[in-house]
Order: sequence, then C-alpha cells, then structure tokens
Amino acid sequence: MSKPYPKEFRDDVVRVARNREPGVELSQIAKDFGVHFTTLYSWMKKADIEEGDRPGTTEVQSAELREAKRRIRTLEQEVEVLRPCDCLSVAGSSAGKMRLL
Repeated sequence: MSKPYPKEFRDDVVRVARNREPGVELSQIAKDFGVHFTTLYSWMKKADIEEGDRPGTTEVQSAELREAKRRIRTLEQEVEVLRPCDCLSVAGSSAGKMRLL
C-alpha cells in the first residue's frame, strides 16, 4: 500500500507545525498544506515516537516484528510438513529399523 504523501512532505509539514507561531492552530496549518487535521496530528505523534519523545513502536521496530512473525509462520509451516516424517521414523525405529532423522 503506497502512502499518499511523500515522507519529505510529511516531515516538512510536521516541522512547520512544531515551529508555528503562538496562536496558530494545527487545524490552520493542516488546511494550509491541504491535509486533514487528524492526518497532521497522527504524523506529529509518529514523529514523536520516532524521536523517542513519546512511547511507542518505531518504524524499524515494526519492520523487525513483521519479519520475526513472518519467520515464525514459515518455521511453523516447516514443522507441520516435517511432523508426519517424524512419526514414521519413530515408528520405524521402534520396530528395529534405522531412524530417518
């Protein structure tokens, strides 16, 4: 899924919002840049998380977690495929045959 706004644009809007003059509302900055207020607010929250100013999961941590979950799924599928082989080799070894493992 592609993001509708480039990262550079989002970063610029967040920078302007953080450095706004006193009395200037976030809703006005969002309107000036053509984005919805809640969009700007979520960009600011994400920027705070990335910079460590707010607790949460960074993009790098999210990517690592997705990769770990993908790897776990793959390993679980491999175990499911190998499980019937394991049962056969155990049955074979109890009958005095050579184990396959």
